[in-house]
Amino acid sequence: MSPTLPPVRTRLTDLAEQAGVSTATVSRVLNGKHGVSAQARQAVLAALDVLGYERPEKLRTRSAGLVGLVVPELSNPVFPAFAQVIETMLTERGYTPLLCTQSPGGTTEDQYVEMLLEHAVDGIVFVSGLHADTTASKERYHRLRSRGMPIVLVNGFADGVDAPSVSTDDSAALDLAFRHLVSLGHRSIGLAIGPERFVPAARKRVEFAVNLERHLGVTDPDRHVVTTLFTVEGGQAAALELIDSGHTAIICGSDLMALGAIRAARSRGLSVPGDLSVVGFDDSPLIAFTDPPLTTVRQPVLSMGHAAVSALVGEINGTHASRTELKFHPELIVRGSTGAAPGLTSVAVPTQAPAVL
Repeated sequence: MSPTLPPVRTRLTDLAEQAGVSTATVSRVLNGKHGVSAQARQAVLAALDVLGYERPEKLRTRSAGLVGLVVPELSNPVFPAFAQVIETMLTERGYTPLLCTQSPGGTTEDQYVEMLLEHAVDGIVFVSGLHADTTASKERYHRLRSRGMPIVLVNGFADGVDAPSVSTDDSAALDLAFRHLVSLGHRSIGLAIGPERFVPAARKRVEFAVNLERHLGVTDPDRHVVTTLFTVEGGQAAALELIDSGHTAIICGSDLMALGAIRAARSRGLSVPGDLSVVGFDDSPLIAFTDPPLTTVRQPVLSMGHAAVSALVGEINGTHASRTELKFHPELIVRGSTGAAPGLTSVAVPTQAPAVL
């Protein structure tokens, strides 16, 4: 049950303050009048939701159609982040998103697709799905396209699939992390990564080998790489192996893996970053509040979500989007989990990522 609305003047003032606009702008939005920018209108609608007010009937738009959103699971915080951004942007364009999340032993991607087809969706967004697995058949996506179903692939380019593809530039992400650690004096850097059959993992591994040779003259990358799972437990297991083989810094394939690496260091009686520096990947929500705050490479989730939705809506409306993979440059976020290599206390630790590395 929605809360009883306070007097109009108080409500307008509260909404204006929350939205950062004037009361006149709030009034125009609530009364459905023109002359308000899309940004201001969205701010007012968000303020209504945040303050717990029910939207007036005239502001409730009818759905332009259903769109499926398939994500692998929600235990990794980066996937809810993608889901929230994509759902919000679909809703802003009048579409009703249907979120499909997988879990081990649960409903599969193919089963979800069948359900979405039964609901006559207008399009489907796949985030880190089977399209990212190089060992999985791409026939499932060819069948969807042969039916005229618009689809967009996020994080996992599938060569030959007739669909727009949006990805984080994984090679650039690894390069940012590696250069940061080298600048701190580290000369024994390891990589904890997920299975190489996944496109993002394979790309990071290739770039890791390039950086090892370019910066450290190492030509045998395999002994510096541990393949594991994209989980806390996987990161911990990989880090223990890398620590025991003398590495002073570890780049991880996800923030969850990085948290596992920190746990591994502490189980060996080591401090982070005093004895071991750790870099994550994603910049998941709340990751800045870990102990220590995690240095990580941020995926541009907002920009990627916007591009994915724009491409899908365009496809639904008959506008052909480019099939060339759209790669978004990540950002290195330097926090407290990285520091000077042991014994190199004179190395200055950057307080933030440089604009260009």
